[in-house]
Amino acid sequence: MRGLKKKRRIQVIVLAAIALIASTALVGYAMRDGINFFRSPSQIMADIPAPTERFRLGGLVEEGTLTRDAGEVIHFAVTDGGASVPVVYRGILPDLFGEGQGMIGTGRYVNGVFEATEILAKHDESYMPKEVVDALKEQGVYKPADGAQGGS
Repeated sequence: MRGLKKKRRIQVIVLAAIALIASTALVGYAMRDGINFFRSPSQIMADIPAPTERFRLGGLVEEGTLTRDAGEVIHFAVTDGGASVPVVYRGILPDLFGEGQGMIGTGRYVNGVFEATEILAKHDESYMPKEVVDALKEQGVYKPADGAQGGS
């Protein structure tokens, strides 16, 4: 009787360990494309990412670089004061998107151009995403507007 209880206990422990390993593997597999790291233009120029890597690029839309092709293709450059990255986006931009404004885009860096699949613009006159504020402060070019908040 005692040997049977011990055997049963070992079976339960082994099954629990297998279930834990399987669930951890499934969560990791599900999140492989869901995690997007933030990078500033200076970080991209210092360490160029692989063309298959998805990440978020943030900074200010550089003045004089916003151009629209026929259709929904938009070209512009994003800067953090230390470096500038050309961006191409196919789609409709948010209403608050504009030159000199903060933005974050999700996509890939391919052949020297950031191919954005999603563009997020600032919320109002004083908002700028925390990651963008931190990157601009790191470059020494962040100048808060009166009453501006970063990353709220």
